[in-house]
Amino acid sequence: MDLFDHQRELLIDAEAPLAARMRPRTLDEFVGQGAIVGEGRLLRRAIQADQLSSLLFYGPPGTGKTTLARIIANTTEAHFIAINAVLSGVQAIRDAIAVAQEKRGLYQQKTILFIDEVHRFNKSQQDALLPWVENGTVVLIGATTENPYFEVNKALVSRSRLFQLKPLQAEDLKQIAHQALNDSGRGYGDRRVAIDDDALDHLANIANGDARTLLNALELSVSTTVRNDAGIICITLAIAEESIQQRAVLYDKEGDAHFDIISAFIKSLRGSDPDAAMYWLARMVYAGEDPRFIFRRMVIFAGEDVGMAEPQAIVVVNSCAMAFDRVGMPEGRYPLAQAALYLATCAKSNSVMGFFDALAVVEKEQEAEVPNPLRDNSRDQEGFGHGKGYLYPHAYRDHWVAQQYLPTALQGQVFYQPSDQGYELKIATTVTRQREAQLAAIVEVSPEQLSTGPIDRQTEQWLQRTLSRTGTNLGAVRDRIFDKAKLQRHHVVLDLNAGTGLLTWEAIRQVPEGGVYACGDNAQTVEMLQEQALTLPQLMQPIVLTAFNGIEDLIPQLSPELKFNCILGRNVFRNFSENSIQLLTPFLESSGRWILAETIPQAAQRLYSFLDRSSISADLYDRLSNAEESHYQTNGAQYLDLGKLSQAFVEAGFTVTIEQVISRTELYISEALYNRWFGPNSTYIQQLCEYLDQTEIEIIRQLFLTRLLKQTVTVEGTIAYIIAIK
Repeated sequence: MDLFDHQRELLIDAEAPLAARMRPRTLDEFVGQGAIVGEGRLLRRAIQADQLSSLLFYGPPGTGKTTLARIIANTTEAHFIAINAVLSGVQAIRDAIAVAQEKRGLYQQKTILFIDEVHRFNKSQQDALLPWVENGTVVLIGATTENPYFEVNKALVSRSRLFQLKPLQAEDLKQIAHQALNDSGRGYGDRRVAIDDDALDHLANIANGDARTLLNALELSVSTTVRNDAGIICITLAIAEESIQQRAVLYDKEGDAHFDIISAFIKSLRGSDPDAAMYWLARMVYAGEDPRFIFRRMVIFAGEDVGMAEPQAIVVVNSCAMAFDRVGMPEGRYPLAQAALYLATCAKSNSVMGFFDALAVVEKEQEAEVPNPLRDNSRDQEGFGHGKGYLYPHAYRDHWVAQQYLPTALQGQVFYQPSDQGYELKIATTVTRQREAQLAAIVEVSPEQLSTGPIDRQTEQWLQRTLSRTGTNLGAVRDRIFDKAKLQRHHVVLDLNAGTGLLTWEAIRQVPEGGVYACGDNAQTVEMLQEQALTLPQLMQPIVLTAFNGIEDLIPQLSPELKFNCILGRNVFRNFSENSIQLLTPFLESSGRWILAETIPQAAQRLYSFLDRSSISADLYDRLSNAEESHYQTNGAQYLDLGKLSQAFVEAGFTVTIEQVISRTELYISEALYNRWFGPNSTYIQQLCEYLDQTEIEIIRQLFLTRLLKQTVTVEGTIAYIIAIK
């Protein structure tokens, strides 16, 4: 360095801004960041001992990142090289490495390479540093205002110790201001400067944790204020306000602040906090964020977080965005704020996320064929039967029919879960009741169909058609039961045979201020009820009871003080006997009632009626029919006797009404069902043996096999509705 270079540096130092002149030179002069450079802290000890490894300083502007690097340069015996990533490239890195290699080779001296704004280096430039940091040629000190986990090469981050610097506290900023006012060599100690407390408070507040902003404002205040008659520069609040009119807002449209503040804004909307939403929106607008970006995020929010709870949300936000495009700024801030307030205050639901559950299923599962009834019938209905069996919803009451629209392997799968918010609350009950009827139909019709592999197209057609009719029938049974139950909101209900929960879930809807007890007769039923109950708020969940071995299992689970307003159920007396009435009566309110729907087995369709009389001899057909009929006569005690049941209710003090309703549905004779009838352990075959010989039984078996297997037959049954009022 010659005389002229030295003189130029002295001149630059003298004319440098106050913030540059007042940069601390030692740790004792450094203010703030006590968490990382306080007495006894690791970084302070490493600097004092000159035992530094690679470091990354991360924090907002004006918090001391570059200053700490300069302090290290002043205290270390290592050779110190500083470059700025904004002004430098790979060549500067190569030059620094060459110097570091020379210092190590000739003088055994370490080299510290300080890179300011290290996040400005692209990936290839950062990669160029990696081998030299790895082998210890240089000790890297990087300073960045952006999150290094996102903006700095992961390999560099893993080889460096990360220190996060926080915005300075107001007291720290005031101390820095006093240092500048009292330092004669670098600050204003050689001048008579007085600053009012409220002026200093204002500067410290508006600087927003940035020491550089504070010192720049202080410098402007001092340099533009005329001395008073006593020769003193007095900094009043008015002068301070003029010197720093706007708060220094940390906001980089491509950096962390951009993403952090929009994240805070969206989370405030999601949390229905309009005040916080207004604050974060104002932060973005004040910092110059593009309102169109904010509108795009709000449109996404309207679909993702509001969704079906308020379907008009996306319309309102889109209309506000169009209004903004029409009027522009600054008036466009009105529709911007209106959209944000609307989203913050409307009902919320993320039920549209069910689409991504469906997407995950599509990605994992084999592509399932479109069910035949749902296929397009405009091209090949005659050749392949596409569209056959489809039920046109508009032809039914309420424009709905319990029809399955999912592929067979996915029937029963739930993707959409309506919330209990806003508009969605209105549709939730309808969707849920229809879904419960379809689920009950799946179990009722043929559970083995749903637990096996792919089935043929004919089976699929049957399943679609039968599920639709069964689902409709079950829905009608449920509605009839609750119509007679006459429940009130505070009632306590016992579903004595919960099964799929067809009655349990409806009871929960009808007695929101009461309670529902659901009884399961096997472990699978109990587990299913408990899993489904988890989707409800805890106070609305049914209390699941077990009765694996009959009513004797159930009674001990009931508190003596418990009183039900209604005991209801479907096919209860398949598992319980008539003495259950006497045992449960003490648990029924004085005005309580039983509402039951019982299928009458002895009134069910007989198997022989499925055969064409002309397919076998009249004698054989008569003996076959006699065999079946005698079974019901001989074993009548096994089946529900409405007379005995009615008498049991009367003896327990009830007035009984029984209504019998004929029901019709379709039955698909699957291989599983055929084997149940004609397999080795078939009770049906056992009863036929008393009337037919083995040859005749084989004829019957072959007729079912050749003429009825995989065929659909209409089954007629009888349901008895039992209303017993105490």
